[in-house]
Amino acid sequence: MSKTRRHFSAEQKAQIVRRHLADKEPVSQLAEELQVQPSVIHLWVNQVLEQAQHAFERSPANGRLEHAKDRRIEQLEAKLVQKNEVIAELMEDNVRSKKAAGEL
Repeated sequence: MSKTRRHFSAEQKAQIVRRHLADKEPVSQLAEELQVQPSVIHLWVNQVLEQAQHAFERSPANGRLEHAKDRRIEQLEAKLVQKNEVIAELMEDNVRSKKAAGEL
């Protein structure tokens, strides 16, 4: 009689590895609780540790996104300055018109 193979999602695996690494739960305890071999949990821990350097790498795509965001911010700031200048001119014209009409 064969057992059906259990599948753990990436989120579940990450949670189990966190419990072992951060919460210091023994692999044997986790393996017993999850009904898996301890070697499976060790494999997951090793996979996490092998990928650890990627957490600190800055990919070119991220750099391009940051550059695009910076350009967009500059464009929006320039547009805001231009709008503020237009509003100031309109307010000056409004004040001049009111003075001429004797309202001020």
